[in-house]
Amino acid sequence: MDVIVGEDGLARPPWASSDPLLREYYDTEWGMPVHDERGLFERLSLEAFQAGLSWATILRKRENFRAAFADFDPDTVAAFDHDDRARLLQDAGIIRNRAKIEATIRNAAATISLRGEGGLPHLIWSHRPESTPLPRTMAEVPTTSHESRAMAKELKRRGFSFVGPTTAFALMEAVGIVDTHLVDSHRRGASGLWRPDGRPVQDG
Repeated sequence: MDVIVGEDGLARPPWASSDPLLREYYDTEWGMPVHDERGLFERLSLEAFQAGLSWATILRKRENFRAAFADFDPDTVAAFDHDDRARLLQDAGIIRNRAKIEATIRNAAATISLRGEGGLPHLIWSHRPESTPLPRTMAEVPTTSHESRAMAKELKRRGFSFVGPTTAFALMEAVGIVDTHLVDSHRRGASGLWRPDGRPVQDG
């Protein structure tokens, strides 16, 4: 089994077992349901910035990202102009990747455009699967799914970018749409949306 039992007696996956920041994130936030537009836009943006990098790198810069992107308010970010783009490219506190910065601004506008059709929360949560994985080891944790591929396709159709199937699946994990906590982890089932056998809680 890949779980590691910490000094506190709690079992966690290797990625959340040593770094205090990652452990806190795992214990309190990762996999918990997020249903609000701003919260989902932030997570989607950070997952896009994470592509090719470690999540620890993004997490350590999270407050800088929030400051740089107006706390991920879609209306404000969508209105970013040339000066804002220049400011972001000079901001050493974030990931200064022009394509990812442009994608975030574009995705803010795409988020706004969804409001008349249920909004970003509806689009993302409509891809919740009928069951969730039951991984006992990290090797058994998937990185994509039928639903994440469908979500990525729909997001791209709606004008989003930097949202491939892997990024979409990571988002699904982060906001509780799927539960990929290892079966023996102390956080398995913490979202309240999934039963121990991988079936959904009907009122979740």
